[in-house]
Amino acid sequence: MKRREFLKKAGVGAAAAGAVAAPAIVKAQPTISWRLASSFPKSLDTIFGAGEYAAKLVNEMSGGKFTIRVFAGGEIVPGLQVLDAVQNGTVEIGHTAPYYYVGKDPTWAFGTAIPFGLNARQYNAWWYFASGDKLFNEFSEANGVVSLLAGNTGAQMGGWFRKEIKSLADLQGVKMRIGGWGGQIMAKLGAVPQQIAGGEIYQALERGTIDAAEWVGPYDDEKLGFNKVAKFYYYPGWWEGGPALHLQVNKKSWEGLPKDYQAMLTAAAHGANEYMMAKYDAQNPAALRRLVASGTQLRAFPREMMEAAFKAANDLYAETAAKNAPFKKIYESYIAFRNDSITWMRVTENTFDDFMATVKK
Repeated sequence: MKRREFLKKAGVGAAAAGAVAAPAIVKAQPTISWRLASSFPKSLDTIFGAGEYAAKLVNEMSGGKFTIRVFAGGEIVPGLQVLDAVQNGTVEIGHTAPYYYVGKDPTWAFGTAIPFGLNARQYNAWWYFASGDKLFNEFSEANGVVSLLAGNTGAQMGGWFRKEIKSLADLQGVKMRIGGWGGQIMAKLGAVPQQIAGGEIYQALERGTIDAAEWVGPYDDEKLGFNKVAKFYYYPGWWEGGPALHLQVNKKSWEGLPKDYQAMLTAAAHGANEYMMAKYDAQNPAALRRLVASGTQLRAFPREMMEAAFKAANDLYAETAAKNAPFKKIYESYIAFRNDSITWMRVTENTFDDFMATVKK
């Protein structure tokens, strides 16, 4: 009897101790609140939403101890100044496309895409399993930022044009909203690139400040209403075969995080990467059908233009690698992986997709 009473009391005591210990462990972790500056407007629920999704995961994994408030482009800093805000500590973290900052250093392009580069699956493979993460962060951290892969749109469209592009001659003098390396290649082909944040493109196209604009793909482009101010919709976006986005974290802020919070943020970035790509793949097909039904004219870029762009891109890479050691180091890894991966995907993915596109269903 006494033994049973002892065990009963001991069990209650252990349970009580556990109830006290569990919250004590949580309380032992610091309460941290960060601000995230996004490069994107709230209206673009997928690309902006990936930042929100990552913040939500961190909040849930930490039991509300580590919170991240997400601000759209322009709310704290303009969309194209997110990197600056992270570097100088205005915010602890940003969600952006690193290739927006090639004007600072062309090496930033490898955080998103270079013309005729990797598709989304290839980029993930290079980043996670072929030292892409290590190589890019060696450069990124030297610039005060830790980069976590957190999104991809998949191969993008080539953009909206007011007039049809039938040859290279038709590109001459065309003012086009296009960022990063794609803009530099377009300049070599005779176009006039313009760097404009996503939320400002429609007005520029409507007013005729620009003649053409690229953004992402059918779902986002329809939301932004580009089909109302331009008729011709081109593909493929050869400058963005698999453009990635990143959570850019101020290096000192990252180093100040407890290790488990670093792990949570890393896991949240993984989650956002999957979230964005899957959501775009789910939404783009129906959006493209709606655009075509509303009168949008789909067009493929002329082969002549594609080949000229490919040559111009390779020339530009050679010039840049010759004078920029960080660029050269990453470029050699990136391109070697691309060439090897293309051979593999041509055997499997491409032949399967080509068959499925042509077979009677």
